[in-house]
Amino acid sequence: MKGDAAPVGEGAAPEVVALAKAVARLRSEVVDLEGIAGITAVVERAKGVLMAQSGVSADAAYELLLERAGRRDRTVLEESWITLGQVRSPPSPGTARISLPTAEATGAGDDAKNEPGISVLSPRPRPTARRDRGTTRREILARLADGLAAVHGGDDIAELLVSVVGAAVDADAVMIYAVAPAGSLDLTGSAGIDEALAEQWRHVPPLSGVAAHAAIAGRRALWLEDPEQDARRYLLIGDPPERWLARAWVPVPGGGGPPRAAIGFLRTRPGPFDADTRALLRQATRLCAGPLGTPARARGIDAEGPRGADDTATVQLIMDAMAGPAILLTPLRSEDGEVDDYRIDAAAPESVDVAGRRGKELVGRRILETYPTVAGTALWDGYLKTLITGAGYEGEPFTYEEVVAGVPRQSVYSVRASRLGDHLVVSWIRHDTSRRETRRLADMQRLGNLGWADWNLVTDTVSWSEQVYAIFDRDPSRGPMLLEELPRHVVPEDLPRLRDAIHRLLSEGEAVDQPFRITTALGVRHLRIVAEVQVDADGTPIEVQGFFQDLTAQHGVELALHEAERAFLRQQGMLQAERALAASLQDTLLPIPEQSLELAGLRIDVAYVPADSGINVGGDWYSAIELPDTSALFVVGDVAGHGLAAVGTMAQLRFTTKGMTVTGSSLPGVLRRLNTLLLHTGSEESGSATATMVMARYQPWDRRLIWVRAGHLPPLLIRGARAQFLEQPQGTLLGATFEASYEQAVIDLLPGDHLLLYTDGLVEEPGEDIGVGLDRLAATALRLLREERGETLSRTLVTLCAANRDDICVLDIHVPDVDGRDADVPDAVVPDVDVPDAETE
Repeated sequence: MKGDAAPVGEGAAPEVVALAKAVARLRSEVVDLEGIAGITAVVERAKGVLMAQSGVSADAAYELLLERAGRRDRTVLEESWITLGQVRSPPSPGTARISLPTAEATGAGDDAKNEPGISVLSPRPRPTARRDRGTTRREILARLADGLAAVHGGDDIAELLVSVVGAAVDADAVMIYAVAPAGSLDLTGSAGIDEALAEQWRHVPPLSGVAAHAAIAGRRALWLEDPEQDARRYLLIGDPPERWLARAWVPVPGGGGPPRAAIGFLRTRPGPFDADTRALLRQATRLCAGPLGTPARARGIDAEGPRGADDTATVQLIMDAMAGPAILLTPLRSEDGEVDDYRIDAAAPESVDVAGRRGKELVGRRILETYPTVAGTALWDGYLKTLITGAGYEGEPFTYEEVVAGVPRQSVYSVRASRLGDHLVVSWIRHDTSRRETRRLADMQRLGNLGWADWNLVTDTVSWSEQVYAIFDRDPSRGPMLLEELPRHVVPEDLPRLRDAIHRLLSEGEAVDQPFRITTALGVRHLRIVAEVQVDADGTPIEVQGFFQDLTAQHGVELALHEAERAFLRQQGMLQAERALAASLQDTLLPIPEQSLELAGLRIDVAYVPADSGINVGGDWYSAIELPDTSALFVVGDVAGHGLAAVGTMAQLRFTTKGMTVTGSSLPGVLRRLNTLLLHTGSEESGSATATMVMARYQPWDRRLIWVRAGHLPPLLIRGARAQFLEQPQGTLLGATFEASYEQAVIDLLPGDHLLLYTDGLVEEPGEDIGVGLDRLAATALRLLREERGETLSRTLVTLCAANRDDICVLDIHVPDVDGRDADVPDAVVPDVDVPDAETE
C-alpha cells in the first residue's frame, strides 16, 4: 500500500523507526512521481506531434491541446491519446511499444518506413544512423517528440538529441546545463563525452566568459564557429578545446520566465551552422523544455509547503545578514503529530556542512535524508526536547562522518538549538576547521621554506613558528632569539644594511624587505626578512610582525645560471671570432664577382649566399678558370660541416683541383687523388673530411663539355623550352672510401644553352623529397629565361629561396648565340624534367 512503512519489528530502536518512516515516505513519493511522469510523457509527446505538424512553440501546442479538449468535452490526457492515435499505426497485439510516425503519417518515403522505433520499454532510445539529407525537419522533430516521451533524466535526453538531431546536423556531443540556486550551472545531462570530462565540467561557477551562462543570460542562442576567435571570449569546454570545432548553445525556453537551462550541441566538423540547422536546433530545444522541467522537490518546494512562506522568508532575510553558520529547521510531522524529520527552510551564507554544501544549497534538504546517521543520537533527542520544552540545547562536541564521492569525510561539531515558534534555529561550531587551517599553514611554511615571527616590544617577548627554528638551525628548546641577538649571526658585510632597515622600521614605520646572510653550523645561508610594525595611538611601536624565508637553494640556482650565462657568452664570443676569421678567409679565398664573367667564349654568372641561421661559415665553393690550352674549368663543391675546418678543407680542395688540372691530369684522375688526399689528412679525433663535387672542362673549339661528379647533384641543362638533368656518371663521395671509382661523361653544348652547377642548399627543404626541389628548380629556371632574366640567372635563383637554411652556391654556364646575342626562348611549356637518382651525402 502506498505510504506504508517497511516492516519494523516490535521494540525497534527509535532511530530505526524514524529511518523506516523516511524510507517509506520517499518510496511513496517515487510512486506518485512515476504516475505523474507517465501522464506527463503522453502530454509532452502529443505536444511534440503538434509542434512538428503545425510548426508552433511548445506553449502554443499545449494551448491547442487545451482548446481541443474543452471544445470536445474531454480531459487533456484523453485529447493527447487521441492526437497520438491519429498519427501512428496500431501497435502489435500484446506489446506496449510506441513506434515512430509511419511514412504515411509523415509524408516520408520508403526510407522512413524502415526507421527503427523507440520503445517506452527501453530506458534509453536506440541510436539511429546518420540520416539521409532528404529527411525533413518535420520528420526529425516528430522522432524527437516521440523519443522524449520515453526518456528518464538529462542523460537520456542528451543521448536522444545526439542520435536523432545530432545525426541531422553532424553534432557529435550534447551537454545540458541547468541554473543552480546560487547562479552557477550544473551539468544535468550529457552524451558523446567521456566521464572524466563530464566530471570536470559537472559544476560551473557563475563566471563570465562561459558560453552556456551567456546564452541563458542573454536569452539568445550562441553560435561558436571559429575556435580561435571564440577562445578569446569564452572558456571552451574540452580536453583539448580544439576537439570540437563548432559549438551551438541554445537556451531552453522558461515558460514565460527567463531561461533556466541551455543545451550545447558540439561537433568536430568545422564550419558554420546554416539557417536550416539553426532553426532545427531551436525547435528541438523548445521540444525539450517540458522534459527538462524540474520537479517541485528539486526546486526547493516540498510536499509540506513552499519555502517562500512569510515566516521562513523573514528568517532568511535575517540570516542573510548573519555571520557564522545557522539554519532554520521546520519539523515534519506524521498524521499522529510525531516528528518524523526536519526540513532546512533558511540558512546563513556561512553555513557549510561536511560535504561542502554552503548557504542556500542547504535549503529544502531534509535532515534524515541528507544526514541519516543523526537519527537516534543525542543531537536528534536534543532537537525534539527543545521543540517540546522550549529549553535551549547545547550539545557536547561529536564526530560526524559522511561518504562523499566514495571518500569518508569526518568533522567535529558542537551544536546549539533554540526554538522559534514551531521551528528550530540551529547554529554550530566546526572544531576541526582550525586544526586543518593550522596544518595547511605549517605545510605552506615548510614547502615555501619560510616561517613567521612576532616581536612584542612592550612585553619584550618573541614568538616563532616551527619553520623559523629550522631556518636558523636553532634548537626549539632554546626558544626564539631576541632582536638584539640577531646581529651576532649575521655576516658582517650585511649587518649595516640590516641595521638601517630595522632602524627605518622602528623609527619611521617603513616596512622591511631585506635580504641578508647568516652563519650556521651547516654553513652560510641566504635569508630574507619581510616585516611591518604596529603602533599605538601615540605612534609608538608596540609590535613587529613578519616572516623569514630561506633563499639559499634559490641563490645556488641563481649562481649556477649566472655561471652558465658567462660560459655561454664566452663560447658565443669564441664562435663569433671564429666566424669572423672564417668569413675573412672565405672572402680572400673565394671572391664573388659582382657581374658575369667572360671565359672561353662563355658567359658565367656566379652567386653565393651563406646560411641565414647559425654563426659558422659553410664549405660551399666554386672555381671558374681558363686552362693553358684555352679550355675552361668549372667546379662547384660542398664540404661537409661548418667553421674553420670546413673553410680549410674548401681551400685545400680548390687549390689542389686547380693545380692538378693545370698540369694536365684527367678529370677522373683529379677526383681519385682528391679522395685519397681527404682520407689521409683527417685527424684521429674528427676523422677524415668529406665533400661532394661536380667538375667540368669546356673545349671552345668544338663546344664539347667533359664532366665528372663525386656524390653531387646532377647539372641542369636548359635548351630552348626544355629543362633536363644530365644523366650522371659513376662517382662516390670524396673522403668516404679508398675503393671509390669515378667516370666521366660528355655533352656538346649549343648556342643559347644554359648549364647550372649548384649545391644542395638551392633545392633542399626539410621534410621534402629531393625530387620535388629539383622539379621546382627546373620550372623556375625556365620561367626566368622566358622573362628574359638570363643574364643574372644564378643570382635571381638564390634570391628566390625563402630561407637559406644552408649555404647556396650556383654557377650558370651560358653559351651565347652565334651572333653574340642570346637566342630567343620560345613560350614555355610544361618542362620535361628527367631526374635520375642522385648519389648524395
